[in-house]
Amino acid sequence: MTENPNTPEPPAPAPSAGPAHHPDSVPEKAPASSSEARPAAEAHAAPPAQAAPEAHAGPETRTASAVAPAAASAQAATAPQRSLAPMIAALAVGALVGGAAGGGIAAWALSDRAGSTASPAGPASVTVNDPQDATIVTGVVAKAMPSVVTIEVAGGGAQGSGSGVILSEDGYVITNAHVATLDGAAADPSIRVSTSDGRLWDASLVGADPIADLAVIRIEGASGLQPIEFADSDELNVGDRAIAIGAPLGLAGTVTDGIVSALNRSITVQSSAVPDAPEAPQPDGESPFEFWNFDIPGQDRRPSASTTISLAVIQTDAAINPGNSGGALLDQEGRLMGINVAIATAGGGGQGGAGSIGVGFSIPANYAQRIATELIATGTATHGLLGAIVRDASAEASSDVVGALIDQVAPGGPAEQAGLRSGDVITEFNGVPITDQIDLTAQVRVLAAGDSAELSYVRGGRSESVTVTLGELG
Repeated sequence: MTENPNTPEPPAPAPSAGPAHHPDSVPEKAPASSSEARPAAEAHAAPPAQAAPEAHAGPETRTASAVAPAAASAQAATAPQRSLAPMIAALAVGALVGGAAGGGIAAWALSDRAGSTASPAGPASVTVNDPQDATIVTGVVAKAMPSVVTIEVAGGGAQGSGSGVILSEDGYVITNAHVATLDGAAADPSIRVSTSDGRLWDASLVGADPIADLAVIRIEGASGLQPIEFADSDELNVGDRAIAIGAPLGLAGTVTDGIVSALNRSITVQSSAVPDAPEAPQPDGESPFEFWNFDIPGQDRRPSASTTISLAVIQTDAAINPGNSGGALLDQEGRLMGINVAIATAGGGGQGGAGSIGVGFSIPANYAQRIATELIATGTATHGLLGAIVRDASAEASSDVVGALIDQVAPGGPAEQAGLRSGDVITEFNGVPITDQIDLTAQVRVLAAGDSAELSYVRGGRSESVTVTLGELG
């Protein structure tokens, strides 16, 4: 449906620069360069068979259509915080909105570890041929495009590309850890960033958190960049509009549109921790569980018993493809509601065989903001630990509810201190229904060490609730 612009409103103040600090953050040794970045579950059971989530940081590049924008058009892309009406109305001023995105850059194929380059991607911009018929999506893109970047990474004998989102005027950018570290292959990556005005920048890694699959990089010598405005991802509804911007297959400035398909979806994916030391034992006796095959589309990788992480994500049907990793998922006001991270595929991901089937996943903005704030402040981020080994209650014939069944509690750990014990079935965590052990692990990891959570559980057929103060994942 086409939505016509109304009379412009006066412009509002510019978006705030960057995330706010989290009060409960406790720094730990940087997981990007240490085997202490372990994931995973409060349990180690194989999840039920379903479509496999795949990372998509390193596509092969295709050439994009070139459109050279004027400087005045780039300025028109700056939008107010609260309303898109002025932005949509501004489209009538000129037929071209936004700057050249990805001009002159080359994306690298992660499937080609030998290091050969793909074709350079041309500039991309928002072209409006009929400003009077511009839609809400057009206004969102005009507002947010200057805050989305394309990232090239090389190191550890690998090369790849992905997307990122600007957090501050002085160049802090959030992306996925599997983009910034090339899926854990590069502890000290070489990074170049292309902004939407066509400029190329060198950047450095500030910190990476493989547990959340998030990283922060900083563009060197940057000033006056346009930071993204954050939405409150806790206020999202299923059915809300979802707009993705990124560089799939190296095509910078690509826009796709859909809805929020599900909230609090839990997935397991392979960790992107940089393996520069032998893996240490899992905390509280935990060990990695079998996981849904997690590949970079186009890379012929064999399943392995690799360390995994559990993520609580937004599910969307907006098309997300290789290269969208680290890019923005936006609401209809142009605010960030998630960082795109993975897709599900119906089958295996051989070369050229992976792509969007309308099931994409994005890390919620509130979680991403907390992690980014901690990474900028200390270079590391913390995650909660319940101190229990759990498994799916549905796997027990005696269980009459779904949830996470506690097998063991760690002596003196948070679960034991809260009065939880073996045999309890956790059914809710901070108001989020828990259907299995992956749900529980994902929700626990969203919180910082020291945070408190309200748990509901079933013991002996009776429902109880308790407040738990989480420990720190080591």
